[in-house]
Amino acid sequence: MLKELVRKNRTYRRFYEEVKVETETLTELVDLARTVPSTANSQALKFMLCNEESMNEKVFPCLIWAGALTDWDGPTEGERPAAYIIVLCDQTLGKNKQIDDGIVSQTIMLGATEKGLGGCIFGSVRREELAKALGIDTTRYTIDLVLALGKPKEEVKIVPVKEDGNTKYYRDENQIHYVPKRSLEDLIVPLKKEEKDVKGQAD
Repeated sequence: MLKELVRKNRTYRRFYEEVKVETETLTELVDLARTVPSTANSQALKFMLCNEESMNEKVFPCLIWAGALTDWDGPTEGERPAAYIIVLCDQTLGKNKQIDDGIVSQTIMLGATEKGLGGCIFGSVRREELAKALGIDTTRYTIDLVLALGKPKEEVKIVPVKEDGNTKYYRDENQIHYVPKRSLEDLIVPLKKEEKDVKGQAD
């Protein structure tokens, strides 16, 4: 059921690193995203698949982990992602594809969740370092996002936003990760009802 899949699709930052994500699985996820809507149907996004240990070691240092957890530098060895999908924009086909990036990334993450995997979408990336490490031609491609994937090793819970309105995610002493979410009522902006014109009406 879609509702259950969406709720289960959380941001995970710790993984069972020894559980490999096969190239075939990554390819299936890209194939799933291949058919989604694209701005002007340009289909300018391309994907670099990474699941070999030697290549993963090059990607990991280029990612900036969990800015809200100021005392945490990211997952330790053994808890790092088993694979990455680097989302590139082919500048010869189109530019400024932020909407496409979002659609594609969410689709891939939902597909990963369905397969029992989880991940994290990274916008905070040391792009120059990553391009150099992976030999990405930056005259043609921009590095838009990095999707980290693996079998989740942490529990993530959705909780209501407290009265102070703070939406910052946090962890407890058991390393359970909590993500405050606003209520449905807080998100829906009511339409302004049209006022009846009473002028000229008979008494």
